[in-house]
Amino acid sequence: MYKIAVVGDYDSIYGFATLGLEICPAGNREEIRNTLRRLAEEDYGIIYITEAAAAEVESDLEAFQERMLPAVIQIPGVSGNTGAGVQGVRRTVEQAVGSDILFGGVS
Repeated sequence: MYKIAVVGDYDSIYGFATLGLEICPAGNREEIRNTLRRLAEEDYGIIYITEAAAAEVESDLEAFQERMLPAVIQIPGVSGNTGAGVQGVRRTVEQAVGSDILFGGVS
């Protein structure tokens, strides 16, 4: 069975521990990169990452788009929603189905 983890600043992710998810506080680019690599090598099917943390390692996240597992999903942090998470999901769905799910346009 696959596990689920959450990566980002402690204040944004600590509440996920009550849901049984592994929290992985990471404050700088190198910590975020190392944490993502470790989780990808272990049995993690889903990795939630705060939008702020994802912005720090944007080029690293591109490699995960080509992989089936783990799914890396951006979530807002305590500092607010930048819209990057929604854009990422929109882009992925558009790639998969060939149209924008919010506007119904065909790519």
